[in-house]
Amino acid sequence: MFAKAFRVKSNTAIKGSDRRKLRADVTTAFPTLGTDQVSELVPGKEELNIVKLYAYKGDAVTVYVSGGNPILFELEKNLYPTVYTLWSYPDLLPTFTTWPLVLEKLVGGADLMLPGLVMPPAGLPQVQKGDLCAISLVGNRAPVAIGVAAMSTAEMLTSGLKGRGFSVLHTYQDHLWRSGNKSSPPSIAPLALDSADLSEEKGSVQVDSTLQGDMRHMILEGEEENGEAHQACEEKSLSEAPEDTSTGGLNQDSTDSKTLQEQMDELLQQCFLHALKCRVKKADLPLLTSTFLGSHMFSCCPEGRQLDIKKSSYKKLSKFLQQMQQEQIIQVKELSKGVESIVAVDWKHPRITSFVIPEPSPTSQTIQEGSREQPYHPPDIKPLYCVPASMTLLFQESGHKKGSFLEGSEVRTIIINYAKKNDLVDADNKNLVKLDPILCDCILEKNEQHTVMKLPWDSLLTRCLEKLQPAYQVTFPGQEPIVKKGKICPIDITLAQRASNKKVTVVRNLEAYGLDPYSVAAILQQRCQASTTVTSAPGAKDSLQVQIQGNQVHHLGWLLLGSLWQLLHPRCRQQRSWSPCSSPDSPCMFTHICFHLGYPLA
Repeated sequence: MFAKAFRVKSNTAIKGSDRRKLRADVTTAFPTLGTDQVSELVPGKEELNIVKLYAYKGDAVTVYVSGGNPILFELEKNLYPTVYTLWSYPDLLPTFTTWPLVLEKLVGGADLMLPGLVMPPAGLPQVQKGDLCAISLVGNRAPVAIGVAAMSTAEMLTSGLKGRGFSVLHTYQDHLWRSGNKSSPPSIAPLALDSADLSEEKGSVQVDSTLQGDMRHMILEGEEENGEAHQACEEKSLSEAPEDTSTGGLNQDSTDSKTLQEQMDELLQQCFLHALKCRVKKADLPLLTSTFLGSHMFSCCPEGRQLDIKKSSYKKLSKFLQQMQQEQIIQVKELSKGVESIVAVDWKHPRITSFVIPEPSPTSQTIQEGSREQPYHPPDIKPLYCVPASMTLLFQESGHKKGSFLEGSEVRTIIINYAKKNDLVDADNKNLVKLDPILCDCILEKNEQHTVMKLPWDSLLTRCLEKLQPAYQVTFPGQEPIVKKGKICPIDITLAQRASNKKVTVVRNLEAYGLDPYSVAAILQQRCQASTTVTSAPGAKDSLQVQIQGNQVHHLGWLLLGSLWQLLHPRCRQQRSWSPCSSPDSPCMFTHICFHLGYPLA
C-alpha cells in the first residue's frame, strides 16, 4: 500500500475527544494490550497528530503520528499498527517468519506467498482468513511487515504451503516508515525452545535450507499474477534499497543516532545561521519574523530535508528566536500588535562568523537527481479567437470555417486582405473602409446597418475581434498545445470565514497553470506554518481547491510571484522592479500571474 509515495491531504493536531475515542478503538482492536500499554501508545498530553493521506492507488488512509513516528493507520474503519508500534509490542499480533531476501520483494509491493514461510518447530500460529498478522525475519522476532491472512492456518497446511498467504499492507523501508525517524528494527531474540523440541528443530532447518536454495521462486506465483506492474514494483524496490545490502540495509548515518527532535534542532540552527550570513542584509531590517522564516530560512534548507519547527524542541518560531535573542545574536521587537520583527543582527557574533556554509555531498546529489520531481515550468498562454457561425462568410475566403482558431495578428491580416481584395478602401480617405453586405452583417448592429456606411481601420478591427468568440491556447513544456474556448480561469485567492470566526485562505484554479494542488498544499504548509487541506472545488467538475488556515493572501501572492522572478524578461530582471514587460504581443509569464492575482502593475 505504501510502496510508492503518497499524497498528504491534511495534518492536524488531535482533539481531546478524538484522543479518547482512539484509545477506545485501540482497546477494542487489540484486546491483548493492557490499560497502561494503551496509555503509553496513545499518550494523554504528548503531541499527537492526525494525518489524512491518499495512497498511490487512491485509498484514503488516516495515520496517527506520535513523537514524529506513525504509530497507527486506519483504512476502511479498520485500525492497523505500524512497524514502529510492533517493535515496542512484538507480541501484539500473530507472527509468521520469512527469509531476509523476501523483504526486498515485500517492500516493492509484492504479497507474501506461502512457499516463503519458515515453518517454526512449534508450528504455524493459528489464524483465520482476514486476521491481521505480523511478519518477521529469521533470527529476529522484530516484525518488518503487517499483512492480512489470505487463508486460515488449516487451509495453508492443506494446500501444502502453496499460493498467496498474506496481503501485505505496510513494511519496513516503505514510504510510511520513511515518514518517521527511519530507525532500524531492534534485535529481539526468538523465543526459547524446550530441549524436547531440539530434534524437531533440526529437521525443520533441513527443510528450510531447501526452500532457501530456491529463494527466487518463492513468490513467482505473485509475479505471474501481477505481470509488468509487479516487475516495476520490484525494480523500484531494488533501486530504493540501501547501499550496503550485505548488512541487510540496517546501517544508518551518524545523524540517525540522534533523535528526530535533536536532528530538527540542529537543522533549525543551521538554517538560521545560514540565512543571517548569506541572505539577510542590514538594509532588510526591520524584517518580519514570518518573512525571515518563509523567504530566507526555508530557502537555506539542504536538498532532501524539510524544516519543521513543530518537530523541534522549540515547537514555535517565537520561542526559538527568543533563545537566539538571549544569545545576543539578534534583537526582536513587537513593532505592531501581535507582529514581531527582527530589528538588529550582530553579524560579528562568533556563531555567525564561525559558521561554515555546508556543501551538498556529490553522493546525495546523485541520489536526489533520480528521485526528485522535475521543476515546475510555467505554460505558454496565448489568447486566440474562434470563428462563430455569424462570421463564417467573412473568413471563408481565407480558408477558415466555423470553429477555426485564429491569433489576433491573423485576424487583422485577413480583414486587411479582404478589404483590399474587394476594393473597400475609400479612395478619398485611405483611413476609412467601405462596408459591403458581408461586413454589415458580420460586425454591425441591426440599427446601424442603414446608417453606418464606412468605418475607420481601428474601429473595424476592434469590432471584428469583439464579434469573435474568445479562446486560449496553453502549451506546457514537452506537451502538445491545449486549445479551449472561453477565457482562461485566473488563479483565485479568496479569504473565507469558517466556524468559530476562523479565517481561511482558499486557492482555486491551480490546475489550469500546471500546478498540482497537493504539491502546492505541501509547500504552503511548510512556508506558512499552517495546516492545509485539499478538497473538491464547489461548482467545478474535476477541480480541486487548497485551503490554508489563517489569512495568507498577501504571503501566498508574493510566494507565487517570487517563484516566478526568474521568468521575467532580462530587462525587467536587471531593473529589479516588479513591472511587467512592455511588449503587449509577448507578455512574460510574470505579467499573466500578476494580473490574475489582482496585483497592480506599474
